Amino acid sequence: MTSGFPESFTWGTATSSYQIEGAFDTDGRGLSIWDTFSKTPGKVVNGDTGDNACDHYNLFEQDIKILKELGVKAYRFSISWPRLFPNGDSTREEKGFDFYNRLINALIAADIEPMVTLYHWDLPQALEDKGGWANREIVKSFEEYSQACSKAFGDRVNNWITLNEPWCISWLGYSNGVHAPGKKDFNLAIKASHYTALAHSAGLKAIKKESPQAIVGLTVNMNNIHNESPGDKEVADFVELNDANLNRWWIEAFTTGTYPKTLLATYGERINGVILPGDEALLKVETDFLGINYYCDGFVRSPRAEDKPAIEGGFMPFPQRVDSSAPAHLASDLTALGWVVTPEGLGNLVKRVHKEWPQIPYLVITENGAGYDDVKVNGKVEDVKRTKYIVSHLQSLQKAVSEGVPVKGYFAWSLLDNFEWAEGYAKRFGIVYVDFDTLERTPKMSFHKYKEIIAANSAI
Repeated sequence: MTSGFPESFTWGTATSSYQIEGAFDTDGRGLSIWDTFSKTPGKVVNGDTGDNACDHYNLFEQDIKILKELGVKAYRFSISWPRLFPNGDSTREEKGFDFYNRLINALIAADIEPMVTLYHWDLPQALEDKGGWANREIVKSFEEYSQACSKAFGDRVNNWITLNEPWCISWLGYSNGVHAPGKKDFNLAIKASHYTALAHSAGLKAIKKESPQAIVGLTVNMNNIHNESPGDKEVADFVELNDANLNRWWIEAFTTGTYPKTLLATYGERINGVILPGDEALLKVETDFLGINYYCDGFVRSPRAEDKPAIEGGFMPFPQRVDSSAPAHLASDLTALGWVVTPEGLGNLVKRVHKEWPQIPYLVITENGAGYDDVKVNGKVEDVKRTKYIVSHLQSLQKAVSEGVPVKGYFAWSLLDNFEWAEGYAKRFGIVYVDFDTLERTPKMSFHKYKEIIAANSAI
């Protein structure tokens, strides 16, 4: 029988600013790219926006009481850049700083450690107007923003994450356009991939300049990509390139200062003028931990002729929707977003990361969860599938930890049902049900099960 998690293991849950805060035009907050994108017709399901979301901006004390009831040791949240710096420049909005000071102080008073993500996708629109993450100047802007946050909050915040899912920032935002800012330009995505990597390094150094004791990591979204047609060279090449693009690009950047050679060869002349002499030294930085967001594995097989994707320059970013690629024996076990449920993948992934990059001190699962169409009946939400999802993934993780993989924490995604990006409010990821009309919070079955797991320090 697998032993429990280490006594020092950090149990938590996670959210992000645009998805829960609301108050989009309150107390001087500036416009973000998600304000603009969500209000562009056809971009978000049902035309939903994050204008109100869960109104966490006004109800955060209530949410902290829920966290306390859950029994978590830590809470991962993100700071809204345009709430602090409305135009992305040096002009501060003190009411924004006041809000995060109140939130941080209330968490600490409740004996819950704050883990702060500096960037979870809500870029000030003013910076996007200058090119956003596809403009190298963003690196300096992010450095200055990081230093300001560290100076303001670093006396109480020890654990920081620079960027959340730079792959999504780059490829979903600038290549296929399903996320803000909605651009569809392969070249912009390559630039964003490099500049987000540079921004992590610059941000980390800026935080530690103000707070030398700070613990700073990067959160990446990863999965295991399975080749279901091993005899097909095109599939093999596709898997290799997408693994390099999704799983290895940012990790190799901060561990080695370089990028996967096969991917650079594929990009070819597109990287001319993007990666500059001296960037290798800028990219490589001692990162205290790697945050991993894991939802599902991916599967690739030889497509039928009529299904063959258009691959530009021999490369296409790996799709997040994997239902069409899932093996037949898994096709019946899908979330409401069509993502296949592969709990063994979490344990396999952390073992791979530890084996291939042993120089990374430790790992943290910064997001793991599932979206379903939850319904409240007689005051209760019996989210059986999500409960099973969390338990099975934690069992997989627990086994990997027992085998020596240095995973030091797990943050369930998400505390609250929220604005789920391009899906709007149509899909729910929370372990707490939110009535978006009344804003009433109701802990679900998964909440109560997760509470039991935390108390037992074991999922088995």
